[in-house]
Amino acid sequence: MKVKLEKLTKRFPTRGNKNEEVIAVNEFDFEIPDGKLIGLLGPSGCGKSTTLFMLSGLQKPTSGKIYFGDEDVTGLAPEKRGVGLVFQNYALYPHMTVKQNIMFPLQNQHLPKQEIIERTNQVAQLVQIDDLLDRKPSELSGGQQQRVAIARALVKQPRVLLLDEPLSNLDARLRLQTREEIRRIQRKTNVTTIFVTHDQEEAMSISDLIVVMKKGVIQQIDVPQKVYDNPVNLFVSKFLGTPPINVFQGRIEKNNLYIGNDKVMKFKADDQEVYVGIRPEGFVLDPKGGLKCQLKNVEVMGRDSSIVSTHEAAESPIIRSIIDSDLAVKPDENGEVRFSVRPNKIFVFAKGYAGVRGDLVLNKETKDVFCYEDERSGWKKIGNASVNESVEVKNGVMKVKTGAPANEDASMILNSETKEIFVRDNEEYKLFGTLNLAENKEWKEEINFSVLEKDPVLPEIRIYPDNGGKE
Repeated sequence: MKVKLEKLTKRFPTRGNKNEEVIAVNEFDFEIPDGKLIGLLGPSGCGKSTTLFMLSGLQKPTSGKIYFGDEDVTGLAPEKRGVGLVFQNYALYPHMTVKQNIMFPLQNQHLPKQEIIERTNQVAQLVQIDDLLDRKPSELSGGQQQRVAIARALVKQPRVLLLDEPLSNLDARLRLQTREEIRRIQRKTNVTTIFVTHDQEEAMSISDLIVVMKKGVIQQIDVPQKVYDNPVNLFVSKFLGTPPINVFQGRIEKNNLYIGNDKVMKFKADDQEVYVGIRPEGFVLDPKGGLKCQLKNVEVMGRDSSIVSTHEAAESPIIRSIIDSDLAVKPDENGEVRFSVRPNKIFVFAKGYAGVRGDLVLNKETKDVFCYEDERSGWKKIGNASVNESVEVKNGVMKVKTGAPANEDASMILNSETKEIFVRDNEEYKLFGTLNLAENKEWKEEINFSVLEKDPVLPEIRIYPDNGGKE
């Protein structure tokens, strides 16, 4: 069953202020192919479980549509959607046996008794618990309870199977076994499955596609290895990978990429301050390498060695570099080891320009005006400005009022009627410029206004070299 989400959004009122809202899921657009296992991945509070509950019908979306195949199920009750839902805590009935727990949803559908028995036995064999049917949940291990919960969801022959962090209550070894079982069962039944987790290893190991989320916004959708190999922003690069990616403060200068004062590689792009991310396996021991790190320790872990080092430009106290354990690590007389970097394991991210909803930015060169929408849409061009070059303006807070300024106590004033911007110069206001907007706009009482040398971009997005290809 193909599942399609169109601009799916969920807002919750904040406690104490009903006029403010928290956007748990923000215009979620995605199509889930028939028969695939999709991992919704992200930190706590990113909106993945809310998305799952909207798919199940337990929560109603604020706006947007949900389609199962060509059927619009947005307004359907949960029991009419044909979904199987496995909760984080399994939600088994403690007074019932395994068999009774599995049979319960079929009995609610008033199916013939013989059909109920046959389907219960079939699904019990599928999840390999047919020898446990007479036990109570309290007599089962965590992995066995999880299989019962999956069997109860599958016995309904759902169009879509929804799993809400189903492995979070299991120990490490059992998590590994159970996730392999989930993948086996999904492949055998070929049911479209959405799997919610905050564990990137789980998502990458069993998903056909992963959807990385942050604060209700989709960051990236792709097959797991492609997301790991080509993260679109710094958040995605940090969220995937064990050990985590090493992040440095860097800069692009004259088509060279620097980490601190170390020239790491050629990189054709505009001069700017950047973040540089290097995967642990991206370091290559090289006595002539450009990246110099202070050696602290070498941890031998079987076939691999983890070089623990430091660098003044690193965001974390230590850097971890994974190399073959057969290679000898020999620091120089200063205790330093030198590395070159594999080009496909180093990623460059813009420092960017952060904002809150309603902020304005003027490109000093082109006179284009940009407004910050939200984390999903980022900076959106809304028009341009006619500017008086003789009037100097500094970044700051601009107050909005009706009419021209008169004895105002503000460094900048926006006339909401004429769209004129006035800048305070000693005791008087001078006209700095006039906004020419494509459409009418509602203004806040105060707006952060900035003048930049170039168009604003979202912080931490990936930068590619200007050579027609990727690193």
